[in-house]
Amino acid sequence: MAKDKKATINVQGTEIVIISQNENDFISLTNMANKFGGDDLIYSWMRNRNTLEFLGIWEQLHNPIFKGGEFETFKKEAGLNSFHLTPKKWIEATNAIGIQSKAGRYGGGTYAHKDLAFEFGSWLSPEFKLYLIKEFQRLKDDENSRLSLEWNLTRTLSKINYRIHTDAIKEHIVPQSITKEQASFIYANEADALNVALFGKTAKQWRDENPKQEGNIRDYASIEQLLVLANIESMNAEFIRMELPQNERLIKLNQIAITQLKSLMGNQNIKKLK
Repeated sequence: MAKDKKATINVQGTEIVIISQNENDFISLTNMANKFGGDDLIYSWMRNRNTLEFLGIWEQLHNPIFKGGEFETFKKEAGLNSFHLTPKKWIEATNAIGIQSKAGRYGGGTYAHKDLAFEFGSWLSPEFKLYLIKEFQRLKDDENSRLSLEWNLTRTLSKINYRIHTDAIKEHIVPQSITKEQASFIYANEADALNVALFGKTAKQWRDENPKQEGNIRDYASIEQLLVLANIESMNAEFIRMELPQNERLIKLNQIAITQLKSLMGNQNIKKLK
């Protein structure tokens, strides 16, 4: 399971923690509330009928295991002086996923999906909400820019290593007395061996599956996949120099690719490539 990524933004002098989980961002309501008084504000916000309906509708849209019956019970009680709702009670009763209650001295507290956190920000102060959205978007823009730079650098590294790979093919596999077309076929065949080892499919299979996409399978690889590609290119070059047959090299490269991807990405989305 991938580890959560934690970042901090500053909104009007207040440090607010953001945790990213599988492409979903959760913002600390506790940090937000502290600027205006404390956690009691979270409880006041949650017991509000309009808030409760908003939370319930969000869960119904995004959460297949949400307990709608418990939600309806809360809706009937909302507005009564005796009605009291905490994040923990809401989560346990309804299987809610939009709000999280985390323990711990550092980084603990109540977190909410950005959709819900922005709503809480509006309830606290419309001005504060606008600054919160601005700083959040700045963080996301910085992350996207950094990822794009890392991807391009890794893609370049992969292309440089590919020269090492093709040199090994030229020296040990390509016969001296063949045409350029025949040589190109050999190079493409070895490139596809790497594609199969890493992606589980050839370049043609990917194009057949993605007829509307421009470029090739490697243009859509993740940073982690490109790093592994650079590694197995170098390793395949050495295997070629050792004169190992392609079927043996493919098995070894596939095992290496799986091991390295697990190290880089954990077990998420990793399946044995055949």
